Amino acid sequence: MPEVTTRRAGTREWAGLGLLALPTVLLGLDVTVLYLVFPSMAEALDPSATQTLWIMDAYGFFIAGFLITMGNLGDRIGRRRLLVMGMAAFAAVSVFAAFAPNAELLILARALLGIAGATLMPSTLSLISNMFADVRQRAVAIGIWATMFALGMAAGPVVGGALVDTFWWGAAFLLAVPIAVVVLAGARALLPEYADPQAGRLDLASVALSLAAILPVIYAIKHAAAHGLDLSTVILAVIGTVAGVVFVRRQRGLASPLLDVTLFTSRTFSVALAVLLIGLVGVGGTMYLVTQYLQLVEGLTPFAAGLWMGPPALAMFAAAIGAPLIARRVPPGLVMAITLGLSVIGYALLATAGTGDAVMVVTGFACVYLGLGAIAALGTDMVVGAAPAAKSGSAAAMSETVQELGIAVGVAVFGSLTTALYTARMTTPADVSPEIGGRLTDSLSGALSVADHVPAQVVREAQRMFTSGVNIASAVAGVAIVAAAVLCLTALRHVRPLGENQHDGAEQR
Repeated sequence: MPEVTTRRAGTREWAGLGLLALPTVLLGLDVTVLYLVFPSMAEALDPSATQTLWIMDAYGFFIAGFLITMGNLGDRIGRRRLLVMGMAAFAAVSVFAAFAPNAELLILARALLGIAGATLMPSTLSLISNMFADVRQRAVAIGIWATMFALGMAAGPVVGGALVDTFWWGAAFLLAVPIAVVVLAGARALLPEYADPQAGRLDLASVALSLAAILPVIYAIKHAAAHGLDLSTVILAVIGTVAGVVFVRRQRGLASPLLDVTLFTSRTFSVALAVLLIGLVGVGGTMYLVTQYLQLVEGLTPFAAGLWMGPPALAMFAAAIGAPLIARRVPPGLVMAITLGLSVIGYALLATAGTGDAVMVVTGFACVYLGLGAIAALGTDMVVGAAPAAKSGSAAAMSETVQELGIAVGVAVFGSLTTALYTARMTTPADVSPEIGGRLTDSLSGALSVADHVPAQVVREAQRMFTSGVNIASAVAGVAIVAAAVLCLTALRHVRPLGENQHDGAEQR
């Protein structure tokens, strides 16, 4: 078979990648920026407990729900056009959020930001697949793209703290405005347009079914994390499952489906998605626990905790850039398995850390992030590369949906496990009131809220119990990552080093 010559990306494409990095960083920032902004915002808007939950969760909730729809819409109307529309909408809604006069309107703004954000994530990734036809360059570009989102998440508390100290809580949302101006100004010059010429009309029934499948499941996960497994959780999970089955059956009968379910016949596509899901479950839960540990056990402010998260972010950056370069000579499945092995070492450090071991915890999380960087770059590249060019928007959306679901499951499962272990093992002194005793056994944050009313050793014991819960949760996550590493070694062993026997269309299915 003659070798296929593929055009390599030049200055324009790499400059376009820099432009696409801006909305990607912004989306990461919006996930975590409220961690430090929230106290000032709560003082100004006085939200109820339920409103607080929705202010924090509505953004990620609606991103996850609309990713598949928006990825498919980009394939139909044009990926650059959808990016431009989404970026303009994101900036406008961010201004609305910054000046929201009450909690109800801020919740609405956060939901709209999630919908607008869902247009940006698959658009940026699918545009990268159009701009970088050479598989080696594409893998590096996707590595940079994946890292930008993680860097945005790591920088969120630091940036939020700086803006609140200098201006007011709403300033954190206004970051979107200058970024949108730059993206809108440079999009036509630096980004190509692509739309599937064979795409039919958008099937609104499929859109409704996709939302009915994803949103109840995501909400059930979050509800279970906050309230445990109850009837509402079960009902929501059943509704989502039934809607998912009906959705898949409908897609099989459509000439132009919202999601091409035949993509899952590719072993590379399906296994890479599974590895991304497992990896993000571990990382999502661990990130939540590590940030809690740094603030509640080590006593760091959110701003300082954000700075401590800098080294792990650099570790992820190194892996996301380095893994595609190594995968030019070494099979990607092996590279992913080795870096996931390093993640297992990180989980082992987290499983053995005690109170006062901030350096050990951050080092362990940096190892965890090494594995994330590799699978985010190579796994995402496999998902996009296994799909035909006309379906790359849908493939990108599927990759992002799985990662959003993984983070939600990780926070719910490992957060709930740590809390359950804490409440089961934490005891209260005999001479405290029932109200204070309830706070002590409810959570570590509750124990710290009544620290002035109990002896210091009781607070230290609460911190030890929480840390013990983190140890066990990390050990469980480590076992799951071992399984993901084995999956990479076995089910992805057929994937050759990047650039070997490159073909047009779907690669190494």
